[in-house]
Amino acid sequence: MESSFSTITIVHWVAVVIYVLATIFNVAGLIFRKERATGISYLLVGAGLLVHGIGILWWWKIVGHGPYIGRFEVLSSQAWMGLFLFMVFAHFLPKIRSASILVFPAAFLMIAIGIFFEPQVKMLPPTLRSVWLVLHVTFYKISVCTLLVALAFSIFYILRKRTSLEWLARLPDVETMDILAFRFAGFSFTFWAIAMLAGSIWAYESWGRFWGWDPIETWSLITWVAFGIYLHLRRFFGLKGEAAAYLYILCFLLSVLSLFFTPLIGSSVHSEYFK
Repeated sequence: MESSFSTITIVHWVAVVIYVLATIFNVAGLIFRKERATGISYLLVGAGLLVHGIGILWWWKIVGHGPYIGRFEVLSSQAWMGLFLFMVFAHFLPKIRSASILVFPAAFLMIAIGIFFEPQVKMLPPTLRSVWLVLHVTFYKISVCTLLVALAFSIFYILRKRTSLEWLARLPDVETMDILAFRFAGFSFTFWAIAMLAGSIWAYESWGRFWGWDPIETWSLITWVAFGIYLHLRRFFGLKGEAAAYLYILCFLLSVLSLFFTPLIGSSVHSEYFK
């Protein structure tokens, strides 16, 4: 078992190195307008996803359940899912490719932090195994990916308005960045809602109730309402520009608190998640 842990750790570190190299080429390509460097960065991400994916599947075989229990596997699978979905989105929506300057480093940082906590086998009780758990986790991971894209364009918007950095001029215009942040926030809001709904059905199957005001459930609902307020202000009250960008960043920080810090509360029925 120890040798398997060591091998899994090495595979993940290899993925981190590949993603770091991809980030370096990507940043160089974006800032210095080197299309070849940008192309190399995407090829490296593809290679990293392959290596990283093998590591996740190997870990899945060891623990006997999907990567959604424990900090290491949660962060690792979130990084993989985020990068994979971003690559898909970027293929169909070339305008969002500049968000890679935030998405790529976010991925390797999540993996590195997960390795820091060390892989540990945590068993999932048979009573909690359900397709609704898989859907619950999957839609949260999709939501996080779209949250990162919206965060990137919110930050880009503020930087474009507040600084005179030359490379920012090569990004989409401020109106486009503003609408991209708005739309991806809307995607996140929708996926987050579906994730909560799937979680409620899973909770009913596992504990006989749809909602129990567990700390994670409560903070997840608060986060969803916060994003709903953001979207409502934008859609019906004309909120846009820097004010919208700053409000979105606050909502994003709330989502990080909800997903990665509230699970550490001992009284939660999700007590095994991310601990």
